[in-house]
Amino acid sequence: MSAPDALSPDLRPRLEAGLAELALDPALAAPLLDYLALLLRWNRAYNLTAIRDPGEMLVKHLLDSLAMHPHVDALAATGGELADLGTGPGLPGIPLAIAKPGLRVALVESNGKKARFLREAVRKLDLAPRVRVLESRIEAVDAPGAFAAITARALATLPLILELGGHLLASDGRLLAMKGTDPVDEIAALPAGWAVQARHRLTVPGLAAERHLVVVAREAVAG
Repeated sequence: MSAPDALSPDLRPRLEAGLAELALDPALAAPLLDYLALLLRWNRAYNLTAIRDPGEMLVKHLLDSLAMHPHVDALAATGGELADLGTGPGLPGIPLAIAKPGLRVALVESNGKKARFLREAVRKLDLAPRVRVLESRIEAVDAPGAFAAITARALATLPLILELGGHLLASDGRLLAMKGTDPVDEIAALPAGWAVQARHRLTVPGLAAERHLVVVAREAVAG
């Protein structure tokens, strides 16, 4: 599948430059643009994301999602599965799956329109069987301890993410929470039994805003 002509030709070099800045192969631009084109097409009819400008999507969706990529390398290497909670149109799960061929991802989304888009994206981008769609509320996913990691992007506070999806984590599993500014208050409000293992400041090419990745684990395995 190749990106349609409707995409501005300046997007590819911009994406390639961003990928290089993130120490990712610029050749990933082709499948990522395929995903972007599909998202743009579906967004016109189904309003999957409030961002509609392709250039803004490139930075705030694709590159923003990929900024955390080094932190899923170990997961991809060991065959563990990442659950992307409240993934919406597949962010960050689909860009991460494209960038990391060894990564297994479960896209958890309760909205029917978004889930239909996700299934189409998985099919069109040839991501099955390592990427699957779970059309469900997070708290209703009946897979206790099934995932090596969960992630969420602009979903909820850290305590609420754990309340909704903490049951999905294996005993040594990790929450990889994508945040804007350093969520000091959310960290202070973590429920008993959970602790921050690491905090990483992320750099998103083309974006001046703050981004952080907060890694949370059960206290028995933290540190």
